[in-house]
Amino acid sequence: MTFKNAISWFEIPAIDLARAQQFYETIFGITMIPLEMPNMKMRMFPLEDMMGVGGALCDTGGFHKPSATDGPLIYLNANPDVQIVLDKVEAMGGKILVPKMAVGQYGFMAVFIDCEGNRIALHSVPAS
Repeated sequence: MTFKNAISWFEIPAIDLARAQQFYETIFGITMIPLEMPNMKMRMFPLEDMMGVGGALCDTGGFHKPSATDGPLIYLNANPDVQIVLDKVEAMGGKILVPKMAVGQYGFMAVFIDCEGNRIALHSVPAS
């Protein structure tokens, strides 16, 4: 088996899906795609193609729980510059935990708490 990407899908818990959608649409300048299922409401991040890495905000009535300290840390793509996204986080109700910092040849990263209480990371690689 060959892996093009280590991650294929991620889900970010949301207690207030409308608030979370507004938060992420504003900080990334995107429009999320609604997906309603019998026991779950999702707002998917836009995808260029179905074979790419995808993810969504999820309201599952408690199956997913926001956490500022537990569980995996997801790094969202903040190209071309982590700082552009970070500059919008606090105005939208989030909190910056780790400001933009260099990670050597791998670019830059930062960590924030979103409006739902999730710990989320950002990553960007400067154009060469």
